[in-house]
Amino acid sequence: MAAHFDRRLRKAAVTTTVAAVAVAALSASQAPDVTADGNGRQTTADNMPTSDTPPEESATGNSPYYTDLPPLNSPNPSPTTGPSSPGSSEAGIPATVLDAYKKAESELRRAKPGCNLPWQLLAAIGKVESGQARGGRVDANGTTIGRIIGPQLDGNGFALIKDTDNGVYDGNSSYDNAVGPMQFIPSTWAWAGRDGNGDGKEDPNNVYDAALAAGHYLCRFDWDLSDQGDLNRAILSYNNSQDYLNTVLSWLEHYRKGTHEIPDGTGSLPVGRSDDTAAGADPSPGGAGGSTGSQTPGATPGPTRSPSKPPSSGKPTDPGGPSTSPSTPPKDPTPPAETPTPPPTPTDTVHHLENAGTTGLTAIAGDTFAKKISTRAETKAGEAVGKVRIRFTVVGDTDAAFTGGDKVAAVTTNASGVAVAPALVAGEQTGGFTVRATVIGRTVPGLDYKATVTERVADALASTGETELTCTPGGEFADPVQVKATLKGAVADQVAVTATLIKSKDDPTENDKGPYFKDADGKAVRTLTGRKTDANGLLELPKLFADDAEGTYVLRLTTPGGGRLDITLKVAKAAEPTPDPSTEPSTAPEA
Repeated sequence: MAAHFDRRLRKAAVTTTVAAVAVAALSASQAPDVTADGNGRQTTADNMPTSDTPPEESATGNSPYYTDLPPLNSPNPSPTTGPSSPGSSEAGIPATVLDAYKKAESELRRAKPGCNLPWQLLAAIGKVESGQARGGRVDANGTTIGRIIGPQLDGNGFALIKDTDNGVYDGNSSYDNAVGPMQFIPSTWAWAGRDGNGDGKEDPNNVYDAALAAGHYLCRFDWDLSDQGDLNRAILSYNNSQDYLNTVLSWLEHYRKGTHEIPDGTGSLPVGRSDDTAAGADPSPGGAGGSTGSQTPGATPGPTRSPSKPPSSGKPTDPGGPSTSPSTPPKDPTPPAETPTPPPTPTDTVHHLENAGTTGLTAIAGDTFAKKISTRAETKAGEAVGKVRIRFTVVGDTDAAFTGGDKVAAVTTNASGVAVAPALVAGEQTGGFTVRATVIGRTVPGLDYKATVTERVADALASTGETELTCTPGGEFADPVQVKATLKGAVADQVAVTATLIKSKDDPTENDKGPYFKDADGKAVRTLTGRKTDANGLLELPKLFADDAEGTYVLRLTTPGGGRLDITLKVAKAAEPTPDPSTEPSTAPEA
């Protein structure tokens, strides 16, 4: 036991030394607007993005994380089958876990190319959050063998987040716990969850699902992770701690220098954790210095010590010391102090939500809504409540979404009690839908905002051809009709154009004779709908045919927004050739 304790002390000393060196090396690269308190944690104000994007909840609820840092020597790229070699094992990532990170990067390159998410960032976060799914203890589908569950977020040294999932993910119906290899809290997973392995489920315990969700979470504000400032902001949004940022950045740099695949289940397990402040704490998995999550399948971890309240020494009375003098009367036993009732959290005081001035939510298809949705959290007396998490959800049959393509966003109210949702982007589907605001962690009526997407418009149409469109009776027009749509002189793309063969410019009634289009069955139709201009505002109509009726006809094209163009079509018999005078027979008498 003494030898085991001595090994722990030596390892703790080495870890502390490495941490000090790495943090010092990283300090010059940190964002200039980031500061930390004495516990290494930041306030929400410290982590406000420099852009106009609002602050929101962290992915993990600021749960504890592994504090182990990579070795100072460069990683050994040669494969290893176990954790015995410090340099190579720290650079090695279990095969299934590594595959999940790389597939998530590939999907984000397609879905959000401007984010520039590197898979090494997911690996760095996965290392810090769960030790790469506890060294790669996953099944063939990528689901962890036994759930990885963090301490309950009951306010005892951690954030206070009351249950939001009825214990479905974390097995706790009183408080929330971070869950899975990427340690999502249930309220965040409810909107950030993704299906990364195509099995039709969004499971925070599956490394493919969790890695893809983490990628979308880090890219949700149009951050460019190749920019150091945006990278720092994205990491801090995952867990709002300066020390967390330093630790993730150190692993990111380590993995960028080189890594390799190792068999599942053979990865090394970290030993230090951010909530482990007691000297000589048990570093075994599941202890205060072990895995962030429970090592027993389906188990919920026991109570964890608060970093701000170290345990008392609990020293017994020295039997060899001086006894109490007989002349000193014994003191009356002090009655145990009553446990004070914790003060209500801001969330507990919310009585209702109010519209903070959002009106007229209308946008043209494909455009960004000019106004953002603002919600104010209030007490029963109508006072503002700050630091409350509000969830905004796009509801209804629509392809509209928030910036980044997400249907759900969580935002924290400011000192005025107001939460501003990310910008809404209209899809191509027109019509109305709803954005619903609800309080995370408290059951109060939601607040609905009605939004409308209108069709794209053009105010002008022009023909791109100069050839007169003519045809013989019963024939077909040789040249197609091609037009260009514009709006205030600019190209109007994806605008619907209606083409109708009308009786005359003064009578827009559909004609019953003359030129016509053909439908899929070859039948004559004289009105076309559902045709849209391309990215350059151009539209070419199908081939036109003519019946036996000669005459001059009008093809009218119109667009939403007032665009209109009349094109003249002529149907006439071909002119008979004029005889050459030199070939006519002579009537003069022969000589």
